[in-house]
Amino acid sequence: MEKRKKWRLIGIDLGTTHCKVGLFDEKGRLLHLEKQATITHQSADGRLAYDPEELWQQFAGMLKRVQAVARPGEVLAIGIASMAEAGLLVDKRTGKAKTEIVPWYDRRTMKQYERICQVGDARTLFTRIGLFPSYKHGLAKILWFKEQEPSLLADGIWLSAADYLAFRLTGKFGTDHTLAARTYAYRIDRKEWDEEWLAAFGLPAGLFPTVEASGTSLGEVRRELGFLPGIKVAVAGHDHLCAALAVGAITPGVVFDSIGTAESLIGTLDQRVLGDKEYNSHLSFGCHVVPGKMVWIGGLSAAGGSLEWLRRQLGDEPLSYRKIEDLLASTGPEPTGIIYYPYLSGSGAPLRDPKVRGALIGLRAEHGKADLLKAILEGTAYEMEAIRRAAAQVADGGIEQFVAVGGGTRNRTWMRIKATVSGCTIRIPPVEEATLLGAALLAAIGAGFFQNAAEAVASLELETESQVVVPWEESRARYRQIFEEGYLKLQHPIRQYFQTAGKA
Repeated sequence: MEKRKKWRLIGIDLGTTHCKVGLFDEKGRLLHLEKQATITHQSADGRLAYDPEELWQQFAGMLKRVQAVARPGEVLAIGIASMAEAGLLVDKRTGKAKTEIVPWYDRRTMKQYERICQVGDARTLFTRIGLFPSYKHGLAKILWFKEQEPSLLADGIWLSAADYLAFRLTGKFGTDHTLAARTYAYRIDRKEWDEEWLAAFGLPAGLFPTVEASGTSLGEVRRELGFLPGIKVAVAGHDHLCAALAVGAITPGVVFDSIGTAESLIGTLDQRVLGDKEYNSHLSFGCHVVPGKMVWIGGLSAAGGSLEWLRRQLGDEPLSYRKIEDLLASTGPEPTGIIYYPYLSGSGAPLRDPKVRGALIGLRAEHGKADLLKAILEGTAYEMEAIRRAAAQVADGGIEQFVAVGGGTRNRTWMRIKATVSGCTIRIPPVEEATLLGAALLAAIGAGFFQNAAEAVASLELETESQVVVPWEESRARYRQIFEEGYLKLQHPIRQYFQTAGKA
C-alpha cells in the first residue's frame, strides 16, 4: 500500500466493563474516544447476557461519532478486539442473532463444563488445544444452547463478540486465531478446528467461521450503514493480546500484565509442541497476534473485582477511589499480615478450581478499613506471583519485568505491592487505551500499511516516558515469608474443605 502523509485508524474494544471506540493518527496518538458502559442483562435465575442488537446499535452510534472527527478518506481500517470467550449463535442464512451473547464469566455452563471433563482426556486435548476445560469456553456455551434448544444449531454459526461486530459491519463471517483458540474447539498445533473432538458432541466443524491471522481484512464497511466507503474491517483478536502488541510486550522475558476487573499475565513464546512441562504449569497456551509466536496466559477473575467487592461493603455508599488512595497511603510499606484468597469466581493456574471460594485469614480487632483494603491488594498480588512462578518454569528465559496497563495501574500502592511480592520492576507505558491501539495497528498490518508487528510498534511516537515502579526493598523479605509460608501453604486445607463441602 502506498503510504500517506496523514491517515487515521479506528480501534474497537468490547470489554467486560466498557465498550470503546477510538480514533488514532499515524503515530498512534489517540485523537478521539467514545466510551460507554457495557450493558449487561440478568435473568430471574441469575444468567448474565448482552443483547446483540442493543450492543450493535451502541457501537454503531459510537463509530459514527468517531468517524465524524476524521476527514473523508482519512480512515484506512477498523480493528476489533473483544473479551476472549464471549459469544453467540447467528443464523448463517439470515444473519440474525439466534441467541443472546453470553459473557465469559457467566456460570450457567457449569454442568456442560463437567460433561466436557468426562468426555475428553484433558492431557491429550491440552497438547492440541493448549487449554484446560473451563465453564468459560465457547464449547461449553454452545452445548448449553444445544441442550436448551437443539434447533438453534441448525444453520447456525458461533461467533465471538468481535466476530459479530465485524459481521455487522461487513456482512462476512470470520475470526482470528487468538479468539478461535479460546473456544476449546480449535487446534493451535494445526491451526484448524478440531473435528474429531467436536464430533464427540455431535457438532460439525462448519459451526465455526473461517480463521485468519489477527488483523486480516474481512471486507469493507457496508455502504448501506452510512459509513464512509472503502474502510477495511478486521477482527484484531483477544483484547489482552492486542494491548500487549500496542505496548511492545511481545518478546520472551517481558510479561504483559492487564489489570482491570480481571487480571491476566501474558508471556510470549516461540512456537513449540506442548508437553508435560507446559501441562504441569496449569497455564493456558494459545495463538499470538504476532505470527509464529505463542502465548502463555494465567489470570485471576477477581483482581480489581475484589477491590470493587470490598469498597461496596465498607459503607452505605461505595468508598470513593480518592478515599481508598488516602487510606492506603496511610499504611506504609509493611505487609498487613492478613492473607486474602481472591477466589470470588474460583481460581485458575497454577491450582485450577472453579468451585473454590475466597477467604480472609488473620484478622484482629485493631484492623481497620485501610488494613482490609491493603490485604485485598496483597492477596491479588500473591496470587499473581504464584502464576509468575509457574510461568517461569516454561518461559523462554527469566521473568524480570512486567509491562502493566489498565485501570489498576492508577493505584500506586497496589503497584508497589505487586513489585515487592514479585521482586520485579513494573513498567507502565504512556499509552492511552492500549487495547484500542493494538486493534487499530493490527488492522493496519492486515491492510498492508505495515509489513509486520515490529514495524507497527516502531512507528509509534510516545510523548512521555514510561513510569517505572520498583519494590519496597525494606519489606521484600517479609512479603516473601508471608507468601511462601502462609499464602501457599494455608490454601491447601481451604481448597480441601471446599471440595468436601461441595460434595456434602
